Amino acid sequence: MQPVSQLCLPARLSIIVPCYNEVDNVEPLIRALDQALKDEFWEVVFVDDNSPDGTADRVAGIAAYDPRVRVLQRVGRRGLSSAVIEGFLASSAVYVAVMDGDLQHDESILPKMIADLDAGADVVVASRHIEGGDNAGLAGKWRHFLSDAGIKAAQKVMVHQLSDPMSGFFALKRSFFKAQLPHLSGAGFKILVDLMMSAPKTTVVVEEAFVFRPRLAGESKLNIVVLLQFATMLMDKLTHGYLPTRFIAFGAVGLVGIIVNVCVMRLAGDLGFAFSKAQLIGTAVAILTNFWLNNHITYYDRRLKGSRFWGGLILFVLVCSLGAIGNIGVAQMVLHTVGHGHLDRSSAAGAVIGVVWNYAVSSTLIWR
Repeated sequence: MQPVSQLCLPARLSIIVPCYNEVDNVEPLIRALDQALKDEFWEVVFVDDNSPDGTADRVAGIAAYDPRVRVLQRVGRRGLSSAVIEGFLASSAVYVAVMDGDLQHDESILPKMIADLDAGADVVVASRHIEGGDNAGLAGKWRHFLSDAGIKAAQKVMVHQLSDPMSGFFALKRSFFKAQLPHLSGAGFKILVDLMMSAPKTTVVVEEAFVFRPRLAGESKLNIVVLLQFATMLMDKLTHGYLPTRFIAFGAVGLVGIIVNVCVMRLAGDLGFAFSKAQLIGTAVAILTNFWLNNHITYYDRRLKGSRFWGGLILFVLVCSLGAIGNIGVAQMVLHTVGHGHLDRSSAAGAVIGVVWNYAVSSTLIWR
């Protein structure tokens, strides 16, 4: 451990660790940082999304005797990107680094990253995909596929060509972060892409190779939901924020609902149900599907559980029913205005109004 005289000096580097259910990794990570940063004045800020396993309590217990350790416990909020932003804002250090709390990121390269910042870099990215790097610690072919798909998608739209835009391990100047803060969407799990798509072309970016280690405790957070949220964040950045991330996700879920509606309606028709009943069944299944997907994807950080889930479902059904009535009313009004030769325009206008209504009410009443 560092001597007390060093512990009292202000940190030059803040390490932000967004975490959820990482209680067994807290102490090993702090010991690893202490070993890697012997010659640096540092602090670590664990931003915990109210983990039920007691992660925040474990950090608080260590922070009671180690002033370099802090915890920021968030209640009622979830999401890696927003956690990182809040951690940044809680720091006053010159440099800020982000790394996962699962010990898969190699803390020993932090001194190299700091040296790059000292030499003039604005951002330093730890990459698994340059010479000397390795992605072997990513468990399973499915997670390799998700990671590779995200990298390819990001590289096609980013101005700054990174070998590993999906990396969750990077360091940057705090002044650079503050300059980009007003442009960040803060959505999803991959804030590096959010930062780099907001950064000017003149940004100096350096990559350092690192080996992605196998996870020793806890569970990986990378799944299909993360990739879908990543895709909506990319669309948000490409539209320069005119279409909010949640609205894009809500609209995509709505398209899935249309497909489900048609498929179930046809299946019910094949089973002998009359068209009106088949349509009713298809609509009901589509509404249930939309609610479940929105609860798990669009409003992941506000997910309803227990009694709130069932109350939200009832309200969602009512909202969608009113949206359907508004959809039909607007379509008929437009049809009356432009003439019966424009059924497609009338239908589209009604659909847009229906989606906007459902989104607005869902965001303000159901997933508050």
